[in-house]
Amino acid sequence: MTTFVDRVELHVAAGNGGHGCASVHREKFKPLGGPDGGNGGRGGDVILVVDQSVTTLLDYHHSPHRKATNGKPGEGGNRSGKDGQDLVLAVPDGTVVLDKRGNVLADLVGQGTTFIAAQGGRGGLGNAALASARRKAPGFALLGEPGDAQDIVLELKTVADVALVGYPSAGKSSLISVLSAAKPKIADYPFTTLVPNLGVVTAGSTVYTIADVPGLIPGASQGKGLGLEFLRHVERCSVLVHVLDTATLESERDPLSDLDVIEAELKEYGGLENRPRIVVLNKVDIPDGQDLADMIRPDLEARGLRVFEVSAVSRQGLKELSFALAGIVAEARAAKPKEEATRIVIRPKAVDDAGFTVTLEDDGIYRVRGEKPERWVRQTDFNNDEAVGYLADRLNRLGVEEELMKAGARAGDGVAIGSEDDAVVFDWEPTMAAGAEMLGRRGEDHRMEAPRPAAQRRRDRQAERDEAEQEYRGFDPFA
Repeated sequence: MTTFVDRVELHVAAGNGGHGCASVHREKFKPLGGPDGGNGGRGGDVILVVDQSVTTLLDYHHSPHRKATNGKPGEGGNRSGKDGQDLVLAVPDGTVVLDKRGNVLADLVGQGTTFIAAQGGRGGLGNAALASARRKAPGFALLGEPGDAQDIVLELKTVADVALVGYPSAGKSSLISVLSAAKPKIADYPFTTLVPNLGVVTAGSTVYTIADVPGLIPGASQGKGLGLEFLRHVERCSVLVHVLDTATLESERDPLSDLDVIEAELKEYGGLENRPRIVVLNKVDIPDGQDLADMIRPDLEARGLRVFEVSAVSRQGLKELSFALAGIVAEARAAKPKEEATRIVIRPKAVDDAGFTVTLEDDGIYRVRGEKPERWVRQTDFNNDEAVGYLADRLNRLGVEEELMKAGARAGDGVAIGSEDDAVVFDWEPTMAAGAEMLGRRGEDHRMEAPRPAAQRRRDRQAERDEAEQEYRGFDPFA
């Protein structure tokens, strides 16, 4: 049964904002006491948080769809809806968040590091918040915005100081078991280790972590064996330790060629050229192993590599290796810049950003793009004429009509607000005046009753097509 997963695809969806409420206060002898509709609640966010007690992404492998709760709608009596509850997802230390195209969205390292994977939608305003001197009793409210929804990829890169690399059955898991308290599965056949093993080593005053990276064989960087799946776990390590088997039973292999093959795979993977290297000649407790180690040690030292002869069985050379690794790790930590307390700088995005663009497309449609007009369209209830008139007033004050006229739009031309996949298309009728004074009864706007030439032309064409179809159906070829 799978117990370790280091890469998953997660489908996250934030909560939708609650709708605003359109309500009028009523009590005895005060049938129209004024608007009292409350605002809708905010939708919950989906938040990733680093938790060092979590070591795998297994939970998200089994349950890849995660959604936060929606905000509650507003109610009468100026009662606002309850905000949706945020969904907090715990991830291991060293988790990288990517989008579907492979772009890095966040690198989560350190206990408590957070990332908002999907932001909840804002709640709609109730008619009490929309009331003004000219619009004393709005007969509408704004809709809540939908929450963000996206597919993300989580990749776990082990946060360790030392990485043990080498061929399967070279003795990496045995070394971890004797250097630390880790108890990995150990056997004398290839690919015994199917997941990275982590251990904590204490050498003097230095405490460091050591990881066993499984499955490196020729072609690992191209996906052969288990190598490509786990090569990412060496990226954060301060030192690489080549574990070479001096007692291999395979006649076509020798420690020097094993080292060259692993180095070639690491180079092909990239980004590890400047990491310090140490070579460990393992299994020297076997007579043939010690003889081979004596033969190849001068060649390794001639390459500028530090060499240690060890045996996980007899514990030979383990103390020297442990303290040597501790020294390198201490130097790497000292070379890192001092971590200062993060200064939190809040740069909120301007909600009243009036930036928008108007472009004429090939099909003759004028497309309006901008955060503000697109948000207003999402919040508009198009079943309520007064709400549509309120949207027209807002777009007019923003300057959309003026820009449409500059772009050459004329009465009856088609205008689309939003992207091609999710846009509202209407026939433009310039007013260049606010419409609050033109309102009739609550929920109505006289401008919605004005003739719409383009819409009328479409209705006439549809009527002609319907008439032609009826004539065709009534035609009898044998009459």
